Amino acid sequence: MRHLRSSSVLSFPSLLLLLSILFSFVSSTPQNSLYRGSSLSVEDDSNILISPDKSFTCGFHPVGTNAFSFAIWFTNMANRTVVWMANRERPVNGRGSRISLQTDGTMILTDLDGTSVWSTNTTRTNVQKAELLNSGNLILTDPQGQILWQSFDSPTDTLLPMQPITKTKKLISAKGEGMYSSGYYSFFFDNDNVLKLIYDGPEISSIYWPNPTYTVIQDGRTTYNSSRIAILDDMGRFLSSDGIGFSASDMGTGIRRRLVMDYDGNLRLYSLNESTMSWAVSWEAFSQQCSVHGLCGRNGICTYTPKAQCSCPPGYEISDPRDWNKGCKAKFNQSCNQTQKVRFMKIPQTDFFGYDLHFEKSVSFETCMNLCMNSCDCQAFVYRLTGDGECYIKNILFNGYNSPDVPENTYLKVPTSLDTSEDSAPKVSDPTCGSIKPEIPLGSSVMYGTQSGRTNWVYLYSFALAIGAIEVLFVSSGWWFLFRRHGVPTSVEDGYQAISSQFRKFTYKELRKATNNFKDELGRGSSGAVYKGVLRDDRVVAVKRLGDVIQGEEEFWAEVTTFGRINHMNLVRTWGFCSGRVHKLLVYEYAENGSLDKHLFSNVSTSNSHSSSISTSLDWKERFRIAIGTAKGLAYLHHECLEWVIHCDVKPENILLDSDFEPKIADFGLAKLSQRGGSGSEFSRIRGTKGYMAPEWALNLPITAQVDVYSYGVVLLEIVNGIRLSSWVLGDEDVEMTGLTRFLREVKRKIGNGEDFCVEDVVDPQLKGKFNRNQATMMVKIGISCVEEDRSKRPTMDAVVQALLECEDEPQVHTETIF
Repeated sequence: MRHLRSSSVLSFPSLLLLLSILFSFVSSTPQNSLYRGSSLSVEDDSNILISPDKSFTCGFHPVGTNAFSFAIWFTNMANRTVVWMANRERPVNGRGSRISLQTDGTMILTDLDGTSVWSTNTTRTNVQKAELLNSGNLILTDPQGQILWQSFDSPTDTLLPMQPITKTKKLISAKGEGMYSSGYYSFFFDNDNVLKLIYDGPEISSIYWPNPTYTVIQDGRTTYNSSRIAILDDMGRFLSSDGIGFSASDMGTGIRRRLVMDYDGNLRLYSLNESTMSWAVSWEAFSQQCSVHGLCGRNGICTYTPKAQCSCPPGYEISDPRDWNKGCKAKFNQSCNQTQKVRFMKIPQTDFFGYDLHFEKSVSFETCMNLCMNSCDCQAFVYRLTGDGECYIKNILFNGYNSPDVPENTYLKVPTSLDTSEDSAPKVSDPTCGSIKPEIPLGSSVMYGTQSGRTNWVYLYSFALAIGAIEVLFVSSGWWFLFRRHGVPTSVEDGYQAISSQFRKFTYKELRKATNNFKDELGRGSSGAVYKGVLRDDRVVAVKRLGDVIQGEEEFWAEVTTFGRINHMNLVRTWGFCSGRVHKLLVYEYAENGSLDKHLFSNVSTSNSHSSSISTSLDWKERFRIAIGTAKGLAYLHHECLEWVIHCDVKPENILLDSDFEPKIADFGLAKLSQRGGSGSEFSRIRGTKGYMAPEWALNLPITAQVDVYSYGVVLLEIVNGIRLSSWVLGDEDVEMTGLTRFLREVKRKIGNGEDFCVEDVVDPQLKGKFNRNQATMMVKIGISCVEEDRSKRPTMDAVVQALLECEDEPQVHTETIF
């Protein structure tokens, strides 16, 4: 008995030990499911979910010192390859944080203090468990196995095989190498149903894939699809509803792959080498990294050495050696100083994409240079080398790209006093690194040209040498002493700051002070009142208080920032906005000579005007310049700028005149944005101004850019006629009709009766016969074609500009005696 009792006593601790070992083994065994009421702790490395085939692991991943994110990564990799992250913007503490599947069906991530950092939208659902699948998809299911939530629906920067990307999803890059927070590059379906890559940085947004210089069709895409879905299959093929497709170089089954929106803006497909457990690129969107926009920031230039590197142009220096997104800053004063002597420095085979202040075709180099020289906002001009005579006037320098394949030269506008000798060996650095690499002299085929190890800048001074070296020295010295007298700093930050803050958000208090409590009203229209104001930097501006605005703050912000990015010499510059629950205001440049209607209809009282100045009649030269400038502005909106803009309210009140009577199209209050190729059906609720509205408004047809062509046609005929053709008048038999209808009826009657059309009969009599007959005839013909009821017969604004340019250089004035 004693022996038996002793045996049983000895076996009891052994049993406890055995149960303890078994419990420990079970609790530390990786699981692929987390049931309702359970949780995983950040402090226990064994608290993870693992897919049945051991390919993927889900748990807490370190993202910094004592900082963790709930993530999914490939198992058994030397360095964890994360494919999904729940809280990439808000890491949690390394102590006390938990991921729990609550009894109400919600999966929730809590920090040390119990605050919720992230959760699923599955409250009050019959969620039974969370499960990690072999595909790398984390799912929440009910008892019947129906998926109620999945990580595949909220990707971060990675797309896995058989994980679809749709119109509601996008891949967003990481901020930098080894970082996990969201960066500036995205892969997404745009509103025109086309997959795109976009750089959305602190200062600019720029679509760079597919190639924005080509049409959708030229890029091999189609907008005629409504599904907006793309997928990477198990073979390594990527197929999309917009027609784009590509394949991995090692296409076939049994290979692990991932499609990543990388931190450097390139979209890459990676394949895993099982023998070395390392990733290799099997496809990428860009073989030339410098094609990615935003890579080197403002004023920066991307070049190959042979790796893609960032550099600053002569006269500029890197703003922050740790972050190339901040680009380069000027070493000289960039403020608009009319007395400052300037010259141009040539950067061969370099282009800056976008942000054209002005574009001209078939012009000489000297004309292009003078356009930049005479424009206060011009920072540089780009001239195409291929003989097309294409001239691009740049007011901001972004997306700089240097390569022997680039058919343009860039000419920087700098003060003549700027010493560029120290720039002979520009600093070049990897845009993805935090520090500058050692200085690398660039050869002439790459960027600036060298001679015996030093940069040869002689050709940059050709203009100055033309008036003699002594005179250059004299002028430079004179300006130097002038600067010293006026206290102008050598390291002028003010000019750079002025450019970098061109468009910003104002507070209501700022604008109320700038307008002296909205005292000086310039005009009032259907979309709100306009007031004159003076900002703190002494800029005179027009502040428009918008009336009935239905957009929320985020939608309004998105819309007006787009206007802020659109720049053309014939468009009113938008300086910023104010957006709150009650107040929505726009801030734009002030036009000294008010609106066109004040000068065109001098005997007519108008209320919606940008200026209360006394009206003056316009001579023919001014009228023709206004006609062609307005056409250029609309052509830019319709055909050249990144976003496709329809103004929807073109009329004389919305054409402002600066001090030189150069036209600037204003008031985008009724304008809506649509990506290229869109149907335009979203414009059905917008209306313009009676008399300038195209017939399709009344017919409820889809609204296209042709509505602006119609309105421009009315304005063009009014410029010639001097009478408001949009007003209602009495016609034959006292029938009420618009002046335009009566005008067109009379012209068609004469043509139908075989009578000669006499342009003198329709030109404004205030001109007293002083006008160009050929130009007037062309303007009338264009105006009539623009107001065709059948919109398919109307010309495009590009065609209108070309037609007007053909007769631009004719003698400006014909006196009455000539007729």
